[in-house]
Amino acid sequence: MVLTHGGPTSRHDNSLSLAIQAYTSRGWAVLDVNYGGSTGYGRRYRERLEGNWGIVDVADCEAGVRHLVEMSKVDPTRVAIKGGSAGGYTTLQALTTSEVFKAGASYYGIGDLALLDADTHKFESRYLERLVSREHFQSRSPVNQIEQLTCPVIFFQGAEDRVVPPNQARMMFKALAARGVPTALFIFEREGHGFRDARSRETAIEAEIVFLSRVFGLEAPGLSQDIFESAEVANLS
Repeated sequence: MVLTHGGPTSRHDNSLSLAIQAYTSRGWAVLDVNYGGSTGYGRRYRERLEGNWGIVDVADCEAGVRHLVEMSKVDPTRVAIKGGSAGGYTTLQALTTSEVFKAGASYYGIGDLALLDADTHKFESRYLERLVSREHFQSRSPVNQIEQLTCPVIFFQGAEDRVVPPNQARMMFKALAARGVPTALFIFEREGHGFRDARSRETAIEAEIVFLSRVFGLEAPGLSQDIFESAEVANLS
């Protein structure tokens, strides 16, 4: 499992993560990537992402996986990627443009940059311009290359999210469902950009593990398949 942080100019740290332990305790390897653009490595490293969002971040995540595959540390047929917000965009872009990743989980991620620019609040829209110039909005939006996204994806979204509105997740889910790609969508009521309620968080991580385990042909001991009763599901056997 490859983790992509939000921001995108944020970073992962070494503090305790129960979400990571949910995977490692089940035998998964977890790669936590501070891709180019992350804070904590100097101005030059952070500025690598300016104008290159959806390229540098994806390439760094891909390079990390290839290194682990070369070391025989991971199974290249079972590589998943996940992220929230900006990390959700990196996740969808990676699944669209790279053959390394075989499944993914997007938390309130971005599928259409032009739509985000129109819908989000002023701060985010101004921030977006430094990461991707408007002339590249179309070419770097996963929804516009949806025919290249052929692997399973599960989406999680807050119904009251004003930063990345729910139309992003719904749009991507419907596009994948129409193309016969295994996909699922959870919309959590009374949740915004990031989930606060403990039950929402618990449902999301359990559904994520069950979904990825199913598409990779793995078991998910202790977790119920009934968890998808509250989700929209398509093409998932």
